[in-house]
Parts: sequence; C-alpha cells; structure tokens
Amino acid sequence: MSPASRSRGPGGHRGAPGRRRGPAGLGPLPWIAPAVLLIFAVVIWPILELVRTSFLNISIAGVVRGSAGFDKYSKLFDDSSFAGVLLWTVVWTLVVVSATMLISLALAQLFNQRFPGRRIARWALIAPWAASVLMTAVGFKWMLNQTAGVLNTLMLDLGLIDRSKDWLGTPGTAWPWMMVVAVFVSLPFTTYTLLAGLQTIPEDVYEAARIDGAGSWQTYTGITLPMLRPAFLVGVVINLINVFNSFPIIWAMTRGGPGSDTATTTVFMFQLKETDIAESAAMSVVNFGMVVVLVLVFLKVSGWNKEEDA
Repeated sequence: MSPASRSRGPGGHRGAPGRRRGPAGLGPLPWIAPAVLLIFAVVIWPILELVRTSFLNISIAGVVRGSAGFDKYSKLFDDSSFAGVLLWTVVWTLVVVSATMLISLALAQLFNQRFPGRRIARWALIAPWAASVLMTAVGFKWMLNQTAGVLNTLMLDLGLIDRSKDWLGTPGTAWPWMMVVAVFVSLPFTTYTLLAGLQTIPEDVYEAARIDGAGSWQTYTGITLPMLRPAFLVGVVINLINVFNSFPIIWAMTRGGPGSDTATTTVFMFQLKETDIAESAAMSVVNFGMVVVLVLVFLKVSGWNKEEDA
C-alpha cells in the first residue's frame, strides 16, 4: 500500500492532518466552562435581571403590571434625597479610602521593621478582619449609645460633657463615627497587602542607594513608593469597591436615618425597596455604573498599566 493510500480515510478521502477530534479538540474549554457558567450565573445574569426589573412597573406585592420605560429612572433622579445621598456617597468613599491607605501605609512600614512584640502586634491587627463587619458595627453602636454607651459614661465621668450625646442621632456626628468604623475594619487587609509589597523589595536596592549617598527621604520617594505601587493600586481598587458598596456598617449603626441623611447609594437602594421595587432596581443599576466609572477613572488617572506600555 502506497503512502498516499494510507493517508486516505475509509471512503478514500484524505484525512486532515493535525486535526484533533473529540474532547481533546476543544482545548481548554472543558476546564474553563464551569468557571464561565458560574460567572454567568452569579454575576452576569443578576445584572441583566436587575436592568430588566428597573424598566418594569411592579406593585408593592411584587406583581408586574407592565413596562414603565424610563419612568423609574426619572422618579429616582427627581427624588429630593438623591442628590444628597450621591454627594455623601462620594465623600464617604474618598475619606474612608484615603484614611485607610494612609494609616495602612504607616502600619505596613512599622510592621516591616524589627521590634519587640512585632509578631503579637501583627496578630492583633487581624482581629478586626476576623470579626464580622456587622458585629463590629453593632459593637460600636452600643459603645456610642446615648443612655448606656461607654463613650458617654467615660466623658461624663471625666467632665468633658455635661449630658449624654446622641452620637448617631444627627448626621454631623454619625458620619464621622461611621467613617471611623469603616477605616477600622478596612485596615487589616490593606495593611497586609502593603506589607507584602514592602517585603518584595530587594534589600540590594536599598544598599545600592546608600552607597550612592541617597538620604532616607530620597530612598523612600525614589525606591520604596515606586516599587510599592502595584500593591498600593490593589489596595485602593479593592477598598474603592468595598467602601462604595458598604452596607452593614451604615445599616447597623443608623439604618441610613434620620430619613436618608446618613445613607449611601447602597443603603438608599435598600430603603427604596420598601416603597418601589423597580425604583430600587434603577438605583442599583446607577450604583453599579458609578462603581465601574469610579474604578476606571482611578485606573486611568493612576496610569496602572504604564509599565506594560513602556
């Protein structure tokens, strides 16, 4: 039998060399398909359903009464509380993320040094991370309680105040305390992220800088901060998403009240659910879009991929 005959199939047709048949021909698809299906089920499909719901007219009982078009978005933007909620959401996010990154940077640099009790201090920092965010918020709420709170009791005993204050009863005092709690629960993850970045910087680089006569500040700004940039970007992006969408802290401490004076867009969305499900869905769509835009703007401004472009 000639080589040409052997290369032909049963019907006399020449087979396609190199073509795999069966599961092997699918490449990596069988391996990534479960992950793709999971992403579709828990991310993409809920988003599509959320967008669809925002265009419906739904009763309080959950009965769909037809299409509402863009009426729910118009109703949302005309809401008297919307502008204030939007402003405080931006302020809340910027203040908490900025404070978290600055304090975490200082803690990471401290924990990167050798000092007695460093291991204990590192473990102590994990406590806010190990505890539930809701549990931490409730603990601070009781500490700030007007009648039996530890803070009022201590300040009264020290003569710092004449009578107990309702720290969470007004936006002027509630917002700062909620920001304190948000920073408190965000510190562990961010600190350890920056600490991991610091520990990847080779000691040889610092040694070379010292030989060249660079001072402490020059070394810090010329070596430490630039080489810490990838870890810093990770910390900022994760915190932007988490803080912007933060719900347990605000809901546990003030429930967004009085009214919506201490609500972010996420809490406001939950408040709207009680009166109009479709408007709440519209707020969710707007909230999702704001998060995406916020992260994209930050990445654009920070030039996160300039190393790859260089």
